[in-house]
Amino acid sequence: MMELPGLNTITVGGRLLDLSQPQVMGILNVTPDSFYVGSRMQTEQDIANRARQIVDEGATMIDIGAYSSRPDAEHISSEEEIRRLRTGLEIVKKNHPEMIVSVDTFRADVAEECVLTYGVEMINDISGGEMDPRMFDVVSHLNVPYIMMHMQGTPQTMQMNPHYEQLLTDMFLYFSRKIDLLRQKGVKDILLDPGFGFGKTLTHNYEIMAHLEEFQVFGLPLLVGVSRKSMIYKLLDITAEDALNGTVVLDTVALLKGATILRVHDVREAVETVKIVEKIKQSSLNI
Repeated sequence: MMELPGLNTITVGGRLLDLSQPQVMGILNVTPDSFYVGSRMQTEQDIANRARQIVDEGATMIDIGAYSSRPDAEHISSEEEIRRLRTGLEIVKKNHPEMIVSVDTFRADVAEECVLTYGVEMINDISGGEMDPRMFDVVSHLNVPYIMMHMQGTPQTMQMNPHYEQLLTDMFLYFSRKIDLLRQKGVKDILLDPGFGFGKTLTHNYEIMAHLEEFQVFGLPLLVGVSRKSMIYKLLDITAEDALNGTVVLDTVALLKGATILRVHDVREAVETVKIVEKIKQSSLNI
């Protein structure tokens, strides 16, 4: 079994979060057009119910997003994005003040308002700073953990013709350059997300999963989000609604290869997966 060689803690909301045991992040989408219909939450009651479900099923983090990043998603303004987020954040922070809340946004002004006004503890940026040049400076100023994802293109263009000279080499150079920039700006807590499904073909996605343990070279926590994605349902010729079993399989592989956080729609199943994989790892040490 493979163990993370680097940091096993991050500072979140003024306290240390132990990542030596993988954590589960539940997805809360306040959008009308997420790729997975079951994750679309728009009414206040829907949002409250979903947040309660995430907490009750054992997640330690809620990732709230208001901009759909599925291929060909509608581009909305930052004003509309923050309008959608306000309602969700007010409900989550009121009902579950103990939960770590991450905001899924590539916009620096949205990130700033969410942290300063609503006390959001983490920023989850699908663009790795590519879609807003202010993001790295804002994250540094806010002094919050930053989840940096790899994406080729934008949500509107990423699946038109994904191409790499050398997939893993290109991704490693991308992360190396950006980690260096973030460190220069004083950002302390960086998490990496390979960006499954974001500017990658089906083959690309499985190549990344096959070599996932190699991302440990950066010595940073690794977030994996494959929940119900097309790399599962296109391979199996099913729908996103039928892709839970495939999600659990890939989450298991990811954990065995060093994933630190699982970002998922189905929290209970992910929590159970973590417990089982951790038990296997512990048992292997006792032989």
